[in-house]
Amino acid sequence: MARLGLGARWEPLFANDICEKKAAAYRANFPPALEMKRADVAALSTGDLPGRPILSWASFPCQDLSLAGDRRGLEGRRSGTFWPFWRLMEGMAREGRAVPMIVLENVVGAITSNGGRDLAAILEVLATAGYRAGPLVLDAVHFVPQSRPRLFILAVRRGLPIPPLLTGDGPSLPWHSAAIQKAYGALAPALRESWLWWRMPAPSERKATLASIIEDDPSGVAWRSDEETNRLLSLMSEVNLQKVREAQREGRRAVGAVYRRMRGGANGQRQQRAEVRFDGISGCLRTPAGGSSRQIILVVEGDRIRSRLLSGREAARLMGAPESYRLPKRYNETYHLFGDGLVVPVVSWIEKHLLYPIAARAVRSAAFSP
Repeated sequence: MARLGLGARWEPLFANDICEKKAAAYRANFPPALEMKRADVAALSTGDLPGRPILSWASFPCQDLSLAGDRRGLEGRRSGTFWPFWRLMEGMAREGRAVPMIVLENVVGAITSNGGRDLAAILEVLATAGYRAGPLVLDAVHFVPQSRPRLFILAVRRGLPIPPLLTGDGPSLPWHSAAIQKAYGALAPALRESWLWWRMPAPSERKATLASIIEDDPSGVAWRSDEETNRLLSLMSEVNLQKVREAQREGRRAVGAVYRRMRGGANGQRQQRAEVRFDGISGCLRTPAGGSSRQIILVVEGDRIRSRLLSGREAARLMGAPESYRLPKRYNETYHLFGDGLVVPVVSWIEKHLLYPIAARAVRSAAFSP
């Protein structure tokens, strides 16, 4: 999905994922995909990385940094894959092929993980290697009907010309959250000197709603029985049931998104609850692993209430993937692919307003030659 978001102005030289199913999805959508290598990043060497790329994009696993995880930080087994990636970047620099621009993507929990030490560690290794960097938080809700905030760190090598309008003297909304501003204030002066306050225009108002991407006759999932839907409703608190009643009273078709979560009960024991929202926005897609539930669609039309799982194609739409995107054959593989993925128009916004202008200026000024 990073490739989709970057678009036709970029030629991919190398792509990597440890998951064979994700690699297969890449190959199916970008044949012949000779640049895709399915391997553990720790098993790669600089010999696997061809040419002189101007951009390296890395989305390292979020489980150890997410608020839903155990927050072991960069020392965790999965999020710790940042360090093998970084060794590749260091190796390319020693070979005279230092990558001019690097984008790192993760969950927003990475900003505060380990008391902010993880973000500071990333910024420190970037600065030591000769990069200036700036974090941004982009919420997919500005582009698609899904609440999905993500952290993006864009780093550029010192000496690479940056168009002056792309940076500012301080934070700008909505890209610099309070957490980012607090993280900046906690940095050592030397790291603040390497910090860049990236600037981008605010996106136009989103037009798509959850109801606009939902199908009456979806493929791969079926509407549940009345008994199953009633069971789902029985898991709702009075607050959530009131949302359903209000949707019924409105008398029009209302589409809600439901997640099942474990919440504390009156007796102190945790119990499963169903929580619904009817604000036209989907909750954040998650992979169906580690206890996370799949998202459920609830359609209310007066006294008629129906429920089912979100379909694979609907999940693709929530990620901004085009209708032509070829989905995996199995539902769980599709849901895992998009639950772990990048929202395409979010990547496109960064590409349009930051990455391409920097790359184009660097090439024109001969600061970079592939």
